[in-house]
Amino acid sequence: MDFWIANLVVLAVAYLLGSTPTGYLAGKLLKGIDIREHGSKSIGATNVLRTLGARPFWGVLLVDVLKGVAAIVFARLFYPWFFTLPFVTPPAALDLQTWTPWAVSLAGLAALLGHGRSIWLNFSGGKSVATGLGVLLAMAWPVGLGALAVFGAVLAACRIMSFSSMLAALTAIALVCALEQPLPYRLMVIAGGVYVIVRHRANIGRLLAGTEPRLGQSHPEPEAEAQAGTTGGRR
Repeated sequence: MDFWIANLVVLAVAYLLGSTPTGYLAGKLLKGIDIREHGSKSIGATNVLRTLGARPFWGVLLVDVLKGVAAIVFARLFYPWFFTLPFVTPPAALDLQTWTPWAVSLAGLAALLGHGRSIWLNFSGGKSVATGLGVLLAMAWPVGLGALAVFGAVLAACRIMSFSSMLAALTAIALVCALEQPLPYRLMVIAGGVYVIVRHRANIGRLLAGTEPRLGQSHPEPEAEAQAGTTGGRR
């Protein structure tokens, strides 16, 4: 197998792992609904909590985290095997030790992209927070645990999932730059963290407007948000 074709296969597997629409499947299997038509319209665990309840939330959250873990584990196991094949001729400058961190980082980004832009849902999806946590825990666990700790502390204090997620992403960026991590991991976490924050741009607008729901509150319908924005503009 050609070296670059093999890398495309790894990226495709990581993307497909990430693109598994766990929240969407939970809505269809448990209540026969399209979760994208309810709450925040997202397939992520937060909308599952609001729409389907606590038990489905924990199940979806766990599977979404494991999707990220699986993408990293697959990449790490694939390359040591692949480089032992007698017909493999990687470029002279790319030995196993040099290439693996880059390949693992690209697989992590592919998993994030898969969750946010799932091929099974016409390239729509969630905000990649749980899958990103799985990637972090499998790739650089001190960074993942630090981000998880900040997420838990902020969520306990303010009970706003989106705000906690964005602060966790910023924490991951800060930690991966502060700790001794390979350059590919640093670049991946920075890119992934920015991607997660950009996916929250609608939440940022609601946070600034003071309308972002807390845990236990229902998500405002689009018409209600528009009316609130109009009212706010008249004041």
